[in-house]
Amino acid sequence: MNGYVGIDVSKERLDVLLLHEANRVGQHFTNTATGFDKLDGWLKRRFKPDQVHICLEATGPYGEAVADYLFAQGYTVSVVNPARIKGYAESQMQRNKTDKLDAALIADFCRTQHPAAWTPAPPQIRQLQQLVRHLDDLTQMRQQAKNRLGLPGQRQPVTDHLRAQITFLDQQIRETKQAITDLLNHYPDLKRQKDLLLSIPGLGELTIGKLIAECRDLRAFRDVRQLVAFAGLNPRQHVSGSSIHWKPSISRTGSASLRAALYMPALTAMRFNPVLRAFADRLRARGVTGKALVVAVMRKLLHLVFGVLKSGQPFDPNWATAS
Repeated sequence: MNGYVGIDVSKERLDVLLLHEANRVGQHFTNTATGFDKLDGWLKRRFKPDQVHICLEATGPYGEAVADYLFAQGYTVSVVNPARIKGYAESQMQRNKTDKLDAALIADFCRTQHPAAWTPAPPQIRQLQQLVRHLDDLTQMRQQAKNRLGLPGQRQPVTDHLRAQITFLDQQIRETKQAITDLLNHYPDLKRQKDLLLSIPGLGELTIGKLIAECRDLRAFRDVRQLVAFAGLNPRQHVSGSSIHWKPSISRTGSASLRAALYMPALTAMRFNPVLRAFADRLRARGVTGKALVVAVMRKLLHLVFGVLKSGQPFDPNWATAS
């Protein structure tokens, strides 16, 4: 590569820095289709697309459009977990934080770390991601309205409006859940994954939809440890010398949405999944309780998910116990 580009993405703006040997050139563009065209022209005046490696943080919907656009133009694009960029900033002892400095840091990360190339999700996965995010938004809005309705002293017409809003949101939530189910059933590969995962007690269609939306293709992970790390459920230890031994915790450097999607299914699985119920009982006997217990079950649940999809066989408690 001749050039390395870092893009700091915000809702309305793209701060861009291009590294080429000892030269640094910065510019900013609007986070719109017009801005993407201008960014493309700015880069092509300097290099061919196959000579440029572009890196940006995974910022959800704000960065997806520009990543899609640049990939379509033939650039090598990497979409990186923000935790990796944060760790790199700490290793470089960067103390100040501005959009321009962040773009420079991302470009330097791209130059030195050579992150893996990214490819866009298939259209059906993008649609599933949008439906899952929309459902989360609707659920949050419903909870906010319900909380306001429960405040003391609320009077008409506010209470009437809040009840009407909750009724409307309930209808939209039902329709969105049905749309997720219809989408999973419409595409043969998604339906096959859904049917396999439904064989695991504790998983329902909505959780499965969220798993697939977040991971795109769970079978693409090299091993289960990679999947666990992607979810941020891998344990993190802090031991230094003979005197500092912090209690192990999870890394939290992966997908917060995926962890949230696994929380309630883990609670259900501890009651109704024979393998995970026995696993939880063993942990309780060793003194593990509370959140640590739930996290361990979430991690074990991912092991079952990975095993079922990799093998292509429905959940078998005898096989799962033996493994």
